[in-house]
Parts: sequence; structure tokens; C-alpha cells
Amino acid sequence: MTNERFLIVEDEAIVALDIKKSLESLGYFVVACATNYDEALKFVKEKDPSIILMDINLKNSKSGIEAAIDIQKIKNIPIIYITAYSDETTIKKAVKTNPLAYLLKPFKREELKTTIYLALHKIKSSLELFKNKNFIHLGLNYYYNLEDETLFYENIIIKLSTKERALLNILVEAKGSIVSFNSLEYLLWPDYPVSKGALRTLIYRLRAKLEYKLIETIPNVGCKINTIF
Repeated sequence: MTNERFLIVEDEAIVALDIKKSLESLGYFVVACATNYDEALKFVKEKDPSIILMDINLKNSKSGIEAAIDIQKIKNIPIIYITAYSDETTIKKAVKTNPLAYLLKPFKREELKTTIYLALHKIKSSLELFKNKNFIHLGLNYYYNLEDETLFYENIIIKLSTKERALLNILVEAKGSIVSFNSLEYLLWPDYPVSKGALRTLIYRLRAKLEYKLIETIPNVGCKINTIF
């Protein structure tokens, strides 16, 4: 038996039961089976799962992708999508939620076993890498190394320009407090004035690399790191 706590989100009871039995036979603990968006969020709050198997197409409900987005606002829980849909549009939407894996139905028990094993290994590798005290978890599997000013998504380095790195440093050091646009302009361009558009463009570029919801902009005021765990 492992320490992992699985939540299954699947609207077909027979499929959910089959997945539950497969997980339990592999030594995993299933905290609950949700059939729709509302139940998924409810069980996340009540059962504290450590990993979620999420069906993308939930009947008579918001989609699994929408559920994943809102779950991430509550807690940063790794998600493995299970779905019969492999079209490009669906995959592009799913990728934006940074899933651990994508398992196509119908799948065999060995495929489930391999997918979970690789996903858990990926989590373990990331945790080992970021045990260093210099790493700050920004949320949604993004980490920032204060020592060498390097941004990671899981264990992958995200390239930043000099100004993007400087902006991220300022926001990280502010520890969630709002930094005014005037202060950002002065700190980023101390030797000469720049247009408002230059700062807006810089913030937009950094937000795009950090998941838009991780940096919150307050109109006519400033912006801040909006950490999501």
C-alpha cells in the first residue's frame, strides 16, 4: 500500500468501479469516486486526495477540464486525464491545465499501471529537485530558484529574458503584496522613462510563461504574484 490518495472523477459508474478495483489491486487507496463537477470539488475539499484521475467528458456537468481548473484554485493536485477523446482541440485545452498524463479509453490495467507509475515517478523527481531551500513554489508546479534566478515548470527550465527575470524577482520578493506600476517602472528602468505600453507588454510576456492566473494585475494599480497551491 502506498501513501497516494486517489480521487476518481468518472460519470460512468461501471467504468469508475473498474478503475477503483484496478487501483486497489495495485496497492493504491481510492478516497472517493465523483460522477460530476460538483462532486469532484466537494471531495477535493473533504477527502484531501493527492492525485486525481479525471474524465474529460462529464455528462450533464461542467467538463473535467473545467473541474481541473477550479480544483487548482483550491489546491495544486496532480491530475491524470482519462478520456475517449483525442482530438487536437480537446488535447490543447487539457494541456493548459498542466496534467501529469493523458490516458485514452479504453485502456488495459497494464496501461493504467504504467501511466500511474510514470506519473508518480515524475512527481517524486520534481520533489527531490526542489528540496533546496532556495526554491520557492509559485504554484501549479512552477518553481523559482532565488539563488540563480531560474524559473522551472516541474523540472524543466523556462527561459526568461533579462527584464522578465527582473520583474519576477520584484514580484517574488514582494511576497504576494501588490507592486504598483509606478514602482515597477522605476525599478525596471531606473535610468530612463518608458511608455506604459512597454511595462504592459513585459507583464503580459511573463504572465504567458507563468500561467496567466499566477500573476494578477489590478487595473490602474499594479500587480502581484497570486500563488496557487
